Amino acid sequence: MREINVDGERFEVGLQPGSSYVYELKWVSGPNEGYGFACAAYGEGPLADHAIEDAIRDFLGQVDPTTGYIG
Repeated sequence: MREINVDGERFEVGLQPGSSYVYELKWVSGPNEGYGFACAAYGEGPLADHAIEDAIRDFLGQVDPTTGYIG
């Protein structure tokens, strides 16, 4: 597991158990403990850091600032 910072927000990034290309991202600096999302690479090998950062930005763009959850 490693940590990545995107636009001031911290996420723990790790591979889903038993998977080579499914990533679990936990929003460490977010308001809701343990909240996050998963993303996967399909047919192209592991995701590059910029692809993970893009997925995080997409996730953050969907989060309701009032609740801290995707609305």
